Amino acid sequence: MSEATSQKIPVTVLTGYLGAGKTTLLNRILSENHGKKYAVIVNEFGEIGIDNDLIIGADEEVFEMNNGCICCTVRGDLVRILDGLMKRKGKFDAIIVETTGLADPAPVAQTFFVDEDVQKNARLDAVVTVADAKWLSDRLKDAPEAKNQIAFADVIVLNKTDLVTKPELAEVEARIRGINPYAKLHRTERCSVALADVLDRGAFDLDRILDIEPDFLKADDHDHDHDHDHHGHDHHHHDHGHGLKHYHDEDMQSLSLKSDKPLDPNVFMPWLQNLVQVEGGKILRSKGILAFHDDDDRYVFQGVHMMLEGNHQRKWKDGEPRESRLVFIGRELPQDLIRQGFESCIVS
Repeated sequence: MSEATSQKIPVTVLTGYLGAGKTTLLNRILSENHGKKYAVIVNEFGEIGIDNDLIIGADEEVFEMNNGCICCTVRGDLVRILDGLMKRKGKFDAIIVETTGLADPAPVAQTFFVDEDVQKNARLDAVVTVADAKWLSDRLKDAPEAKNQIAFADVIVLNKTDLVTKPELAEVEARIRGINPYAKLHRTERCSVALADVLDRGAFDLDRILDIEPDFLKADDHDHDHDHDHHGHDHHHHDHGHGLKHYHDEDMQSLSLKSDKPLDPNVFMPWLQNLVQVEGGKILRSKGILAFHDDDDRYVFQGVHMMLEGNHQRKWKDGEPRESRLVFIGRELPQDLIRQGFESCIVS
């Protein structure tokens, strides 16, 4: 990839179940005086209740907002809308794509890996999921989409926290962590989260995801062998003072791998590509920071199902540990296979 990632417009995919509060968040982006130009792409303008008073001029699909942001509706093809946006005179600081409440975010996220023109100009920055603290637990039982939206997220806005008790909140958070331990979680009322916490996260700068990997998960790294004794940990008492129960979601798993020895890029790249070709249906999200043998630059990648994108990001800083770290989230992940494959890429 010749073009530096930094020149590309960051794209946030905004997802969340019906009624969780996505519209509240969108209306804030389109009305607040944040001094940035955002392009917001929504599925159906009328349905999501964007405040018409905020709109100045509108042509067929694109609506100009009072605060300089624009909003457009997708009827049909996202790629076409994106191409149109890229050609507009004023460039944007960022693009936000809202998915319908019932949708799986995968196809939307994949658009940024597939279409060459889109890829030249834009990069998937983060998937942000708005979740309803009161109803999420029910939705996770009856709506597979809701679970996908949590599994996919880089950032989760857990909204309506004022409507639940402290124990209920702890429970819903533990459920979220059982599905996705790596997302950054914000507890909100009326989606009052700082926009900087959801937009242009540089979720590609994985440090942020991996720095926050909660301690109580590290003990679970080898959970697949169900033999906890050799850790000296008993997993059923990780309350860390919050009374947090530990949930394992039956059909979603996450796997985190790391190595402080360099990887052989000539082994790693074909391994990763083959892995997502064969097992991609099961892998919802994959991402990593890689330290390659004889390479002074960090390599970062992220993937959605079978699609991957990656590039050299920047030099390793002095004193920074040259570690490779990978994260996979999916259904019925072949964990042992992934571990063994990763270990075969390490330069001995």
